Amino acid sequence: MRTWLASAWSLGSRFAKSSAAAAFLTLVTGAAAAAQEAGGEAALKVPDLSQVTFLGIDGHKLLLFGIVFCVFGLIFGLAIYSRLKGMAVHKSMRDISELIYETCKTYLFTQGKFLVFLWLFIAVVIVLYFGVLAPVHPTAVTLPIILIFSVVGMAGSYGVAWFGIRVNTFANSRTAFAALRGKPYPIYHTPLEAGMSIGMMLISVELLMMLFILLFIPGDYAGPCFIGFAIGESLGAAVLRIAGGIFTKIADIGSDLMKIVFKIKEDDARNPGVIADCTGDNAGDSVGPSADGFETYGVTGVALITFILLAVKDPKVQVQLLVWIFVMRIMMLVSSAGAYFINGFIAKAKYGNVDEMNYEAPLTSLVWITSVVSIALTYVISYLIIPTLGTDASQWWKLATIISCGTLAGAVIPELVKAFTSTESRHVREVVSSAEEGGASLGILSGFVAGNFSAYYIGLAMVLLMSMGYLISTLNLGLLMLAPAVFAFGLVAFGFLGMGPVTIAVDSYGPVTDNAQSVYELSLIEQVPNIKQELKKDYNIDVNFERAKEMLEANDGAGNTFKATAKPVLIGTAVVGATTMIFSIIMALTHGLTENVNNLSLLHAPFVLGLITGGAMIYWFTGASTQAVTTGAYRAVEFIKANIKLDGAAAASVEDSKKVVEICTKYAQKGMLNIFIAVFFATLSFAFIEPFFFIGYLFSIAIFGLYQAIFMANAGGAWDNAKKIVEVELKQKGTPLHDATVIGDTVGDPFKDTSSVALNPVIKFTTLFGLLAVELAVQLTASQGSNLTHILAAAFFVVSFIFVYRSFYGMRIRGSAA
Repeated sequence: MRTWLASAWSLGSRFAKSSAAAAFLTLVTGAAAAAQEAGGEAALKVPDLSQVTFLGIDGHKLLLFGIVFCVFGLIFGLAIYSRLKGMAVHKSMRDISELIYETCKTYLFTQGKFLVFLWLFIAVVIVLYFGVLAPVHPTAVTLPIILIFSVVGMAGSYGVAWFGIRVNTFANSRTAFAALRGKPYPIYHTPLEAGMSIGMMLISVELLMMLFILLFIPGDYAGPCFIGFAIGESLGAAVLRIAGGIFTKIADIGSDLMKIVFKIKEDDARNPGVIADCTGDNAGDSVGPSADGFETYGVTGVALITFILLAVKDPKVQVQLLVWIFVMRIMMLVSSAGAYFINGFIAKAKYGNVDEMNYEAPLTSLVWITSVVSIALTYVISYLIIPTLGTDASQWWKLATIISCGTLAGAVIPELVKAFTSTESRHVREVVSSAEEGGASLGILSGFVAGNFSAYYIGLAMVLLMSMGYLISTLNLGLLMLAPAVFAFGLVAFGFLGMGPVTIAVDSYGPVTDNAQSVYELSLIEQVPNIKQELKKDYNIDVNFERAKEMLEANDGAGNTFKATAKPVLIGTAVVGATTMIFSIIMALTHGLTENVNNLSLLHAPFVLGLITGGAMIYWFTGASTQAVTTGAYRAVEFIKANIKLDGAAAASVEDSKKVVEICTKYAQKGMLNIFIAVFFATLSFAFIEPFFFIGYLFSIAIFGLYQAIFMANAGGAWDNAKKIVEVELKQKGTPLHDATVIGDTVGDPFKDTSSVALNPVIKFTTLFGLLAVELAVQLTASQGSNLTHILAAAFFVVSFIFVYRSFYGMRIRGSAA
């Protein structure tokens, strides 16, 4: 069987290479015959920003000040990083967090090499498009720069993910140690500090890169550089999100099931899967969200830039909108930092010396304070920067209101998510009640109910806020641009991200609180000789170990909830932002909405067929990513059961723990490779079938993906916190009820942390890469005719289908490890 798999892999690889080579040669030949003027992304020209003044300063100089704000954001992030590193921590806990970091480093190095390999696929298409079919002259200068920015985008996603892991592996041991003091406030504050460090660093780095392109790259090819940068970001995020999501849930399930099989406690040091689980918490819940967040902010910005350059004809208005957008992005840093300090002052005054606290309360207030500050600054900045847009003196408050709809969504949607995933949620308590009498079966069904209802409420909330944006866009915005409603949707997506650093911070809170429990148990601090005397002497701590563990578990419940709240926000931006990106393709295909517009209709059969096809891909992706988790978890459980030593050993060996990490990495890589190749060649195939088929496909994956992701994320969150209620509130660990909720949690693991979260970067990568793919197809059809394009579409589809097939039949559980 192993031979058969190797043969299938070899065949698939050869087929992929030969198809790509054939496409390259054909497209190069076709380019020689194509005499039409370059359009689409190749024609994006950034106007001279200095032609318009703002507050007495020309646009170019004004945005130079933005670099200063980015530097302050970097200093803010690094200052918190240094503070975390210098916090008090016991050696036993620090050693465990450093071991986790070392395994994370190994994982990230492996992923880095994998990313470089996958980038080569993207580089071929970029070279074909920007170097051959639609060259931006002089290509000897422009093409390398566009390629470099695709690498910069990918490296940005990778770099912030690395920073996130380093910060979180400082914070996990410091949080665990803080629990020994017996007060809840420090174990709330430390994870939040870590999250803000990541959030400020992430947004600052991403904005700095985009400002560099806007300010220092010549306008003739700054547009293509933005596209290359966004594609690189999206590739990095997709790979790190998908592979990280598979890795973390293999480890999590492998570790959790041992609680049922051997009746051992949570994070038992004798369990070889626990270190892998801690690594996975960072690989999936830190690396993935950091890269995803970096890409989300970049791609949403690029979508708006592309729209402005294509839909707005007046260069002066283009400059006004571009400068306004970037000043608003800078404002994100200011509003988030200000709200963080305001909320910190209130939280410390309220909770600094208390013995009990609701960990969700200060996190909730942080989100709302940031939302209010952000909305207020949105109106102030808009009034100052665009008091008159073109000749209209009323658009400043209209555009500010549209953005505020998105910012409000960034606060309202987390509240809706909590209604389905919080430990205080009636839906989550329904899961517990169901499991009390009906075991895992009824508990799982109640989780499905929570997920489905959440999709209804969150979906309608998004529709309501987008509708408000649309209605405002009808107030004469159409006099300044084409398709003002599309711009409004893009601004709503932009507003979703108005609380950027805070959104990332509350999302990063979860992996730290989760890891903190594990670090506590793995450190075996309770068994250190004379530990109570040592803690009293060195740190003036009168320790109560049971209370410390209870607080860490309760805080983890808040972490679970707020991990869940960020997911719909990110997937929402993917969907709303994708609408803006798709508009770029429509503009190219319809020559500025002047012809073929009737093809965007249910009366055009290819468009309808594309709508149906997108759903098929979303459901395949969900199955493929879950199958990778299932097979990897099977192998992890198999190894752990064979090698766990419960008698005579205080902790699992480092070698056994590293072996579990190796299993997780292996199946994460295999699953990711199948998924990426299938998605890559499916995008090429569907773009080559027919352009409006592809438009329908893109809309479809966005809509199907939105609801699939919301359902899965919140069902998984409900199962996760149902288990937490049983453990913390009911104190029924080791009971049949606990076993039932653990099973529900393991079902929810790939729901909430693998498939759902990865749909966001997959949608954006497909849309961004599709911008180039569909124009490749259009130009090839114009020069060589449709027959060759359809032959290539069929060839690309066969390659994609081979890897779709492999994603199950090549990943199936077999009698022995393959």
